[in-house]
Order: sequence, then C-alpha cells, then structure tokens
Amino acid sequence: MIFDYETLKFIWWLLVGVLLAGFAIMDGMDMGVGALLPFLGKNDAERRVIINTVGPHWDGNQVWFITAGGAIFAAWPAVYAASFSGFYFAMLLVLFALFLRPVGFDYRSKLDDPRWRNTWDWGLLVGSAVPALVFGVAFGNLLQGVPFHYDDIMRPWYTGGFFGLLNPFALLTGVVSLSMIVLHGATFLQLRTEPVIADRARQAAGLAALVFIAAFALAGIWLAFGIDGYEIVSDRPHGALPVPVGKEVVVAAGAWLENYSRHPVTLLAPLTAFGGAALALLFSRAGRPGWAFFSSALVQIGTIFTAGVSMFPFIMPSSTHPGHSLTMWDATSSHLTLNVMFIAAVIFVPIIIAYTSWNFWKMWRVVTVKEIEEQTHLAY
Repeated sequence: MIFDYETLKFIWWLLVGVLLAGFAIMDGMDMGVGALLPFLGKNDAERRVIINTVGPHWDGNQVWFITAGGAIFAAWPAVYAASFSGFYFAMLLVLFALFLRPVGFDYRSKLDDPRWRNTWDWGLLVGSAVPALVFGVAFGNLLQGVPFHYDDIMRPWYTGGFFGLLNPFALLTGVVSLSMIVLHGATFLQLRTEPVIADRARQAAGLAALVFIAAFALAGIWLAFGIDGYEIVSDRPHGALPVPVGKEVVVAAGAWLENYSRHPVTLLAPLTAFGGAALALLFSRAGRPGWAFFSSALVQIGTIFTAGVSMFPFIMPSSTHPGHSLTMWDATSSHLTLNVMFIAAVIFVPIIIAYTSWNFWKMWRVVTVKEIEEQTHLAY
C-alpha cells in the first residue's frame, strides 16, 4: 500500500476537487461559449466562427467530465448511490441537455437553412447553460442538506422532490455557477476571435464578472447568516470500517464557516474566486485576453474549493437525519480501491494534461470570418 487509509481519503477529497476544477476550466469553457453563441454571433458566419473556436476541443474536454464522474463513483460509492436517489431527475435534465451539444455541433451546418441553423444555435445554448445552472443548484442543495436517510439494511431513501431542489438559495448558487462559466467562455472568445466578436465578448465578460462577484458575495452572506451548517460532535475512529450512520452530527448556525477560522489558509479559496473575477474584468477591459482567461480559470478553481472547504469533511449532508450525513471519512471505497485509483490517477492525469496541452498548441489560432467562409464544408 502506498499511503495509509486516512491519508488516501484526504488525497481523494483533493483529487476529486482537482478533477471538478479541471472540468469547470476545460468543459466549462465550451459551455460558456455555447451559452453566448446566439448573443455574440450576429449572423451565420460569426456564429460559425464562435463554434469553431471550440470545435477541435469540445469533445476531448468531455474527458474531464467523465473522469470526475468516474472518480466520484469509485472513490465515494455511497455518495453516488444516495445522490442518484435525490438528484435523479436533475441528472436526467443535465443528460438530456448535453445530448444537444454533439448533435448541435455535428448537424448545425449540414443544411444551409437559417431556421435549421438558428434552432441548433438555441439547442447549443440549452445544452451549455442548463448543465452549468443545474450543477450550481446541486451544490446549493448540498450546502443546505439533502433530505435522505438510511434504513435498517443501509439502503438510502430520498424523501424530497425535484421542485424542492429549486429553492431560492440553490437558484442563487446556480447563478454563481452559470456566471462563472459564461465569464470563462467570454474570455476565451475574446482570445480566439477577431475584433468585432472579441469586442462583444469583452462586454459579456465584464457583465458576467460583475454578476459573479455580486452573486458569490450574496451566497456567502446568506450561507453565514441564513443557513445552518453541520458539525460532527462524536464519531467512531477513522481507521474503523466506514459506516455512514456511526456518528453524531449537530446542525448549527455558522458551522459552514468554522474551517475558515480554524485554518485561515483556507480563506485562499474564496479570495481566489473574488480576485480571479476582479482580475478577469480588469484584464478583459484592458485588452489582455490571455491574462483574463487565466484569471477566469482561477475563478473556477476558487469557487469549487470554496464549496469543498466550507463543507469539509461533509460531502452530502442529510437535512432529515444529520447523523446519516456522508463525509469523506465514511463514504469512501476500500483502502485497496483508493490505492489502485491513486496509481491510475498519477499515471493517466498527466497524460491527459499533456495531450490536451499539445492539442491546444497545435490548433491555436484566431478564427476569422474569412477562414470560415473559405471552408464551407470543412469547418463546423
């Protein structure tokens, strides 16, 4: 064995966060571009330019989504099982929305019909914006606690409903998620398109950054003063066999902020999110899209780790039976599984990063209307 069991549990908490951040940066870029497509492209040629900025990369970026989902399934099987009970219809909504992306990319330009292409443009908008919104809504519900519990034979039971997920705080966190994705897509378009489209992308980036800062700040204030957090007051030893119901949990005001006071270094997470958004706004307005895109990537990292640090060590708190809440200590796979997964991650994640970097380096250019008009049957 490479690491002891408790160390591996924490390592996989970090790695899942890294994979989610990688998904937000890479696939979030594509989603942001898709969400802006009908608004920044004023004619068919301009919309084809926008699509082709992510055309060579969007399907490869799905690797981060698949890897993050697979990691959650393998590292935290109890979370995977319980979340499918509670978020089943939300996940189906994401899945059906995502169906529109590959079909939209591949079939949009097959017919030279304005109605056909306009329909797929809005389909790409739905396929990009809806998943970003739903992912944020899901995190908002996790922070409030999910109504589930275990029965006598350890089967998870969800007692809520789909529309209960669409509560005000969760919708606010959905706005946080959508705005940060739109910001990321806008800075990417500013970097990869010629001045006419890039100027519109700059305006969109400025608006998205301001919306993100306002929504993120409001969500933080709401979390501090309006939503009770969870805290473990007694637990079985971490080295024992993981059993989600073997602990005592209390619900207390301000509990989600305890980690920041105990470990001030964790304040870097929200500060990174706020600072990245402010820098993205400034660099975008100053005509430095490369730095704006990098700053926008920091927004994705800071936001995801802010949610993780706030809830730590909880992964899926239970609002109806707090003692049944799932944490990184008791919702994990076996020691052997975590070790094997760690070895696989050490080998394959660098390969994914290297290939992705090479792919962007070889295909990096500013996409122009002239190029698209000359490649009627080659480009998207």
